[in-house]
Amino acid sequence: MSAANGRKSIFITGAASGIGAETARLFSKRGWFCGLYDVNEMGLRAVAAELGAGNSHAAKLDVTKRADWAAAMEGFGAATGGKMDVLFNNAGIGRHGWFEDVPPEDSDLVIDVNVKGVINGVYAALPLLKATPGARIVNTASTAGIVGAPQLAVYSASKWAVRGLSEALDAEFRDLGIKVTSLMPWFVDTPILDMGAKAGANEKMSDQMKANGATIYPVSLAAEKAWEAAHGDDIQVMVGGEAERARFMTRWLPGLVRKQIKAGVPPRS
Repeated sequence: MSAANGRKSIFITGAASGIGAETARLFSKRGWFCGLYDVNEMGLRAVAAELGAGNSHAAKLDVTKRADWAAAMEGFGAATGGKMDVLFNNAGIGRHGWFEDVPPEDSDLVIDVNVKGVINGVYAALPLLKATPGARIVNTASTAGIVGAPQLAVYSASKWAVRGLSEALDAEFRDLGIKVTSLMPWFVDTPILDMGAKAGANEKMSDQMKANGATIYPVSLAAEKAWEAAHGDDIQVMVGGEAERARFMTRWLPGLVRKQIKAGVPPRS
């Protein structure tokens, strides 16, 4: 088994692709030991190979299953000497479409992964975090967690929940010495942009975004912001200028934001 050997360590969910994989690459280049966890075992092996021998511990993890979390913590703790500098709760899924077109079972899964998965992670990782001076939790939320996003209703609700959980835990964990931060991306060039109304749908969110000329930021920016979230003092770390603008607008011009959102909803066919 690979071992941290005194290096700082980060536990990353959703590490097989997108923001999770890019964050692993960045932290590894800066000398950190990376725990890589995902349901996509092939993707995990590819990322682990990129990082090089001895620089990571990888294992399958379904964030909705507490037994998987327990096993992952046992393996990670053995590799790091019972420490965890950063828990990066990054795994997430979404469904894009009119609310009534998204199957209820798919909405259940969005909540199970995006909300319950984060809660499961905090419960499981807390003993290792408490044993590590200056530990951090970084939870991936979204700009959809400060602006209600039409055709992403349940996804948006899940990210509001993650933001609220993070703010509450940051206060609650004060005397434990654990800082909690939300990473708040705008649209980032990751596989989640290929979400449809249901799994396997032909019409993807990315198609509509391209047609509307939406701004999409590179995944490298999200990884840099994850590094900032793991080291800075902000309760929310926005990813991209559009995310910063959304935060400003919702704070100072919320009525205008709601009008703009409604005006931008596409007509129903």
